[in-house]
Amino acid sequence: MASSSIWHSLPTEIKLTIVDSLPGQDLESFSKVDQRTYQVCVPAKFRIVKLATFQALQRFLDTVPPSYLSHIQDVSVTTEDEPTAPVISLRARTDAFISLLAATPRLSKLTFRMSGSLDKSIIAPFPYLRNLHKMSIVNCGDERESPLSERLVVSIAGSIPNLTELSLENISRSHLHASDLEGNPYIPVVHNDGDVPDHPKLGSELALPSLLRIPTLTKLAIRETHLGDERWINTPVACRLQVLDLGNYVHTDEDFNSACTQRIMSAVGPSVDEFSLSTAVSDDRLFAKPTETPLKSLRKLHISPFFPIDSVVDTVSNLAGSPIETLSLQCFEEDVVDLCSALEGFLSRRVERGPQFFDKLQRIDVTVAANPEVDSDPSDDGEDEERIAAAERLQNFCRDLRLASFVDKLPKVEGNPPIPIVAPFPKRATKARSNTI
Repeated sequence: MASSSIWHSLPTEIKLTIVDSLPGQDLESFSKVDQRTYQVCVPAKFRIVKLATFQALQRFLDTVPPSYLSHIQDVSVTTEDEPTAPVISLRARTDAFISLLAATPRLSKLTFRMSGSLDKSIIAPFPYLRNLHKMSIVNCGDERESPLSERLVVSIAGSIPNLTELSLENISRSHLHASDLEGNPYIPVVHNDGDVPDHPKLGSELALPSLLRIPTLTKLAIRETHLGDERWINTPVACRLQVLDLGNYVHTDEDFNSACTQRIMSAVGPSVDEFSLSTAVSDDRLFAKPTETPLKSLRKLHISPFFPIDSVVDTVSNLAGSPIETLSLQCFEEDVVDLCSALEGFLSRRVERGPQFFDKLQRIDVTVAANPEVDSDPSDDGEDEERIAAAERLQNFCRDLRLASFVDKLPKVEGNPPIPIVAPFPKRATKARSNTI
């Protein structure tokens, strides 16, 4: 009783600080002490909310007091239904999301998983979300059956007053902006998005390149999306992108994806500090010369696990015009040996070309990504030893050149020492607590 009295006598600021320090399960238990304690825990309990289905969103809106929603800062929502859910009209589904967004003035991060487009009225609450800085929109449906229109997505993004980070995945081109794709049986286009109204600032030009006209944008990621719009070249760039992440589109070939990537790199390059690459860069005349390259500020280059390994040496070399300090590559476990060998080839080329070639390079890191298309059966000891030997050769080469290096997640083989780490690898961030329904 005495301890409870002491707790309730504490100033509110101290109570909130204590509550904020509690991990998820401890917070949940502590909130059940009494009603007064629960109220103190409300801001922390509802700071992060994850709603795994549309029906979870409905239950959340029906049961949570509206005043609690004002504490939400990070929300992940989806339009996907539970298996036995009844059919819901598009407008009713959209209204539920509008109700959530309209009640969250503190929202700073939004992850939106859609299965196709919502009604155009979903745009309405976004101009009022002044604290929203980070947004991710993913079409989790089949693009051919449930496409998500670029016009709707661009209008939403352009309506957010202070958007700085935007991630898009599996977005479909609109026939209004992609007449060249009409009749193409392999690339779906959206035909029913003409009712998306003109944007107050972007006007009727709601194609993906218009994202570059959002002045607050500093980080842009676009994956699994057709990037063949030539307007990327001549759209006025109002933002200063610092981080750019471009993925491949599965319905076009490597050469086309490469051309699209290089076009966008040329448009936004001067301010980009960090770039994630999924396709080869073949233009050595532009990107390899410090006096010509648009990527004059590029210091961190990331290469995805889907990147063609036989293009690693040439692509990295073709970006020699940039002051790259960190080169990080992801690969699948079965590609570790080939990737390490390719990086040795790049380092050999660096030695041959002399001190001016990648003179700012400080470290090379390799991390291993899980391959969803390959069974997770353990590899045999011979394969493990080969990977570890390849990693050690690469790291020894890096050490000789006074470069920091790290190779991640390789299995240990009895009798082999741990792979040396020349410089500490960043620790993984701990997961924040959240409300998941």
